[in-house]
Amino acid sequence: MSMTINCRGALLDLSVRPLVMGIINVTPDSFYDGNKYYGDVDMLCRRIDEVVEQGADIIDVGACSSRPGASFISEEEEWSRLELALYLIGKRYPKAIVSVDTYRASIARMSVENGASIINDISAGSFDREMFRTLGDLNVPYILTHIQGEPGNMQVSPAYSEKGVVHDVRLFLSQKIFELRKYGVKDIIIDPGFGFGKRLNDNYSLVNGLQQLRILGLPILVGVSRKSMIYNYLNLTPQESLNGTTILNTISLLSGANILRVHDVKEAREAVQIVMKIKEVGNV
Repeated sequence: MSMTINCRGALLDLSVRPLVMGIINVTPDSFYDGNKYYGDVDMLCRRIDEVVEQGADIIDVGACSSRPGASFISEEEEWSRLELALYLIGKRYPKAIVSVDTYRASIARMSVENGASIINDISAGSFDREMFRTLGDLNVPYILTHIQGEPGNMQVSPAYSEKGVVHDVRLFLSQKIFELRKYGVKDIIIDPGFGFGKRLNDNYSLVNGLQQLRILGLPILVGVSRKSMIYNYLNLTPQESLNGTTILNTISLLSGANILRVHDVKEAREAVQIVMKIKEVGNV
């Protein structure tokens, strides 16, 4: 099982400790922090500083909202948002490892040319047929996410086979991994896609069955931060969902998660630290 990924020459060994990926959304309509950093350079710089100072191992920048019901934006609009964020991160923290959240091969290429080290694609290559080929050319790590449908319709009656969501997600990911290998993609991180075409019980079944994805032999990323599987279930708002996020992050770490994708870096780092101590003294 390979737990080391090569980020443009910087080797990240995920077997040493789980990593924390800090989210920076430069969109006007994100479900949690929409419009907070969009179009405001000072606010964006403060967010970049916050994520780095709180100890994020990876900065994940997204310019196209993937919230349920979101519409696609043009390639030009997506790049105009990303270009500024990548420039500011590179200027302030030139050694930062940056992931770009995009489903477009052209944006992936431009992002890597402008300092990104990882491509995070919610569509598993299904929105752009050139994505896998482009990734093989770019030779950067790829976050492979399970999704049903697309953001505009993914929460409209999602359904899974009689074998269950964990089985179906594992099968989907294994098929995509095989395809990626044919294009020469070496470093793959798998993401079960919480909230991407999942009913409430589907999401919690995936949390419960996370260990079953370890059979794929690849690092696992968990992204549950402040999502509706928390706030809708507990009758809260995204702003009130930090406690639920930390609980699920901790359970995920105990089940083998290697990367936490979060809005709240400090709290996630604390969860990692405590789980590592539990495993250290208990020899788990």
